Amino acid sequence: MNRDLGAGESALALIDYPSRFPLKVFGKQTDDFETIVLALVRSRCPQAEHIEVRRRVSKGGKYQALTLTFTVYSQQQLEEIYRDLYDCEAVVMSL
Repeated sequence: MNRDLGAGESALALIDYPSRFPLKVFGKQTDDFETIVLALVRSRCPQAEHIEVRRRVSKGGKYQALTLTFTVYSQQQLEEIYRDLYDCEAVVMSL
């Protein structure tokens, strides 16, 4: 797919759906951060969806980063996941 974005159009519109998508989520280092993030993402994914998780802790140990790779089926699904993560107090940032 090779096209330009229209005015006000999200870059998420450029993704060919369905597609495997790497989502990066950052938060403070807590015991339940991964559980919270996975629950939010799983609530928007098909029940059988396999989510690959990679973890990294910051040099100082204060923050952790998760890279979740899973299949996204629509722009709406991805926008809902980003909105849920934005609303979550445990999440500092998501990319």
